[in-house]
Amino acid sequence: QVQLVESGGGLVQAGGSLRLSCAASGSIFSINSMGWYRQAPGKQRELVAIIPSGGTTRYGDDVKGRATISRDNAKNTVTLQMNSLKPEDTGVYYCYLMSRGSGYWGQGTQVTVPS
Repeated sequence: QVQLVESGGGLVQAGGSLRLSCAASGSIFSINSMGWYRQAPGKQRELVAIIPSGGTTRYGDDVKGRATISRDNAKNTVTLQMNSLKPEDTGVYYCYLMSRGSGYWGQGTQVTVPS
């Protein structure tokens, strides 16, 4: 089993910044990718950013230029830094990990950017 524990989030004013962190633990033998998705009320879950092992980092179109994702392979952690937050960034942010073809999700952390 793999556990993902997220931290960060909360209420952030428009134009502000946030930093989300996720730590993976458990039966992790190899990580294919780690990243972040988000889900706004009434919308589908969408990619924020993801780092594949040995691949190219990808960002969602809505956050390009405002988000930076980083990964610490030794600690099995992934961090998301987002700047210039907008009300449209409001949602639940989920940490994601893929290992040996299986995907794992964190419980999610709420980010609210009031309009």
